[in-house]
Amino acid sequence: MRFDILSIFPNIFDSYLNESMMKRAKAKKLLDIEIHDIRAFSEDKHKKVDNIPYGGGAGMVMTPQPLYDTIQHAKKKNPGATVIYLTPTGKTFTHKTAQRLAKKKGLIFICGRYEGIDQRVRDLCVNEEISIGKYVLTGGELPAMVILDSVSRYIPGVVGKEESVAEETFSEKLGGKKEYPHYTRPAEFMGMKVPDVLISGHHAEIEKWRKGKLK
Repeated sequence: MRFDILSIFPNIFDSYLNESMMKRAKAKKLLDIEIHDIRAFSEDKHKKVDNIPYGGGAGMVMTPQPLYDTIQHAKKKNPGATVIYLTPTGKTFTHKTAQRLAKKKGLIFICGRYEGIDQRVRDLCVNEEISIGKYVLTGGELPAMVILDSVSRYIPGVVGKEESVAEETFSEKLGGKKEYPHYTRPAEFMGMKVPDVLISGHHAEIEKWRKGKLK
């Protein structure tokens, strides 16, 4: 699956995309991820991408031209992709949202900054507006990474074991509930022991215990 991320701070993504699951998924060509620098598309001689808002008010607004042109460039590389604007005013991102987006042909994330982006770009280009919570961040880069990470887990082959996804918190198999507690070796740590049922080898009883611990 292809992801295009539009930002005025593209270097923010460097370490995240070159570690762990993302690095492996890119190496296996399961994920195709490209970061686009919005400033590179600005026609302003100083590569400016923001200006004061009409009507007055605090803060700056991202100007339409560079962002619009960056979106069009990304759409040529990712035809049929869904354009998502990351904003605290969008619909809240959930487990089901991640599953739905994983079935899309491709995704283009707009990482806003300042007071947001010019409304005309939203009207012309944006297919969905998504928020990762009821709070305000400096920009859309962190939400882009959160959604990319979550969506990628539902793309076949990205996660090592498919059952890890099937039996995780909020999954259908767990009835949308939070996962049961997990334990590993040693069997005793700081005077606290692993529940006897988990080392009994009795799979039916283990399954019953786990279901009883769901929240």
